[in-house]
Amino acid sequence: MATTPVTTKDPEKPGDRSAVRSLLRLWPYVRPVRVRLFTAAFVAVLASCAGLVIPLVLKWMVDGPVAHGDSAGVWLGALYLLLLGLAEALLFGLRRWLVARPLAGVEAGMRADLYRHLQRLPVAFHDRWASGQLLSRGTTDLMLLRMFLAFPLTFLLVNGVTIVIGVVIMLIQDWSLGLVILGPAIPVIVTCAVFETRYTEVARRAQDQVGDLTTVVEESVLGIRIIKGFGRHRSQERAFRELSRRLRGTELRKAGLLATIWGVIVTLPEVAIGVALVLGAVQVADGSLSAGTLVAFLSTALALRWPVDSIGFLLAMSQEAATATERYFEVMDAEPEGAAGAGLVSGGGSRSPALRGAARAHPRPPSTSLERGDPHRPSGTTARGLTASAAQGLCFDGVSFRYPDAPADSPPLLERIDLHIRPGESMALVGATGSGKTTLTALVPRLHEVTSGRITLDGEDITAMSREELRSKVAVAFEEPTLFSAGVGDNVLMGAQGTAGQDELERALAVAQADFVYALPQGTDTQVGEQGLSLSGGQRQRLALARAVVGRPRFLVLDDPLSALDVHTEAAVEAALRDVLDRTTGLIVAHRPSTVLLADRVALLSGGRIAAVGTHQELLRTNAEYAHLMAGTEEAAR
Repeated sequence: MATTPVTTKDPEKPGDRSAVRSLLRLWPYVRPVRVRLFTAAFVAVLASCAGLVIPLVLKWMVDGPVAHGDSAGVWLGALYLLLLGLAEALLFGLRRWLVARPLAGVEAGMRADLYRHLQRLPVAFHDRWASGQLLSRGTTDLMLLRMFLAFPLTFLLVNGVTIVIGVVIMLIQDWSLGLVILGPAIPVIVTCAVFETRYTEVARRAQDQVGDLTTVVEESVLGIRIIKGFGRHRSQERAFRELSRRLRGTELRKAGLLATIWGVIVTLPEVAIGVALVLGAVQVADGSLSAGTLVAFLSTALALRWPVDSIGFLLAMSQEAATATERYFEVMDAEPEGAAGAGLVSGGGSRSPALRGAARAHPRPPSTSLERGDPHRPSGTTARGLTASAAQGLCFDGVSFRYPDAPADSPPLLERIDLHIRPGESMALVGATGSGKTTLTALVPRLHEVTSGRITLDGEDITAMSREELRSKVAVAFEEPTLFSAGVGDNVLMGAQGTAGQDELERALAVAQADFVYALPQGTDTQVGEQGLSLSGGQRQRLALARAVVGRPRFLVLDDPLSALDVHTEAAVEAALRDVLDRTTGLIVAHRPSTVLLADRVALLSGGRIAAVGTHQELLRTNAEYAHLMAGTEEAAR
């Protein structure tokens, strides 16, 4: 319980990535609002230019009205300064208004795309990634990107233009003083380059650590019953404190780097301005420079303090945005579940939909003598020689499976599974713990993809169907039921493809013996809370079963759906479930004889293979392993 999570991906070496290249990947999201962003940048440049005109007005005032005692001219100059200040303020306000709404839309669009993509990613992806890492990418990282688009993206351009124009103005005023001001440029540029390299690595590490910390908080909230039940709050607190300490150290490292570059960027230009002030005062005293020119020069230099001082801050935000972009696209680049019709065949290859349709339309005569994988095997037959017409129902044809991240030389978890469940028949799947029963059932709705072989529903390869079509035909109920923070009825009707009404809901609840919902405070509208933890394990399992049967599926896959029920409730559910199984094709993972008896036949899974198929009584008489499993479960039940 006290273990600390490991980040999903280590930060890349600074030399292996480009902040600009990373940020350019945001262009498809920015392109629809580019006109407003470009307009906002142009408005900001105008505002900065208005600020640079102020020193020129001051020069006119000092060398003109002030030098000649013209009070009316002084008031006129003050009016000019007021108008320029108002124009600058209004233009910056307009820039803010231009970017606020479109950038909120960009953030919302990216978040929606991320959520949509997460729904399409395979189960294996979610098994590998910590939920806190995904959550931080959809919240903190997208907030950083919105802030970058709203501020640094614009002001890196605006401040760059302002500095160039300001330097030109200063050189025109007095080129020697202008060169003094330009003196710190080279050390500032070198410092920025070093800063970017170091800050990139630290920023990535900090954002990954935020994801780790989010994971710990989320797991502690969801597992609060375990933590309290085993008295592990102190160890969890230590784990949280350790991660917080690491994040604090990383943030302090970021702050140290930012303080260093800010110190250099602020100190060197200030020294240059001081030197220019002394030299300019000497020139004014010698009469080689007018007082108005010196005032204008120094005012321009002071006007450039913010654009120069902000370089470190803007670079830091840009680097954080670049790492946030990388983290966002690490998820978006993950391969989603295959497109419709791009199914997998033996060895993970692909076969065109047209060829698959031709194979189904023109099956060749069966040949039981041909081994699976023979290039001359008839396309319309299975490994057991079943013709396409005989393969109605649910058929596993030479199915093998190995997890994608398993070592290449490891044996497959499932190997050459050949199993045929006839239409309207129910089959129990029995095996020792860890034999692969749950994995086999997950292959039917394509929660995992077969490594080789194929699975057919009524003769049609499931990889030839879109996942939407496949999952409209197949309903599943898992041993560990998952409920959402919604009403009881909404949770159950998730299994009905949006077509069921109140009558179907009541029928499904009756099948699952879930009449307890009517005693809840708001009946079927009662919110069950996160993960459904306000209900007992048996109640959650019955609602999951109701969700599986509410849509009257053609194929029903149940993974030990009654394990949390007491014997009396189990008997009532089984009686109602028999009627449902009479009208569908079912595959049921079973551990108890009472559940096995729901099925017409039984398949024994052993060593990753189907070891035997028959009725319950036949296997008890003829298969010692099956008899041992059933005897163990009966003994446990007693």
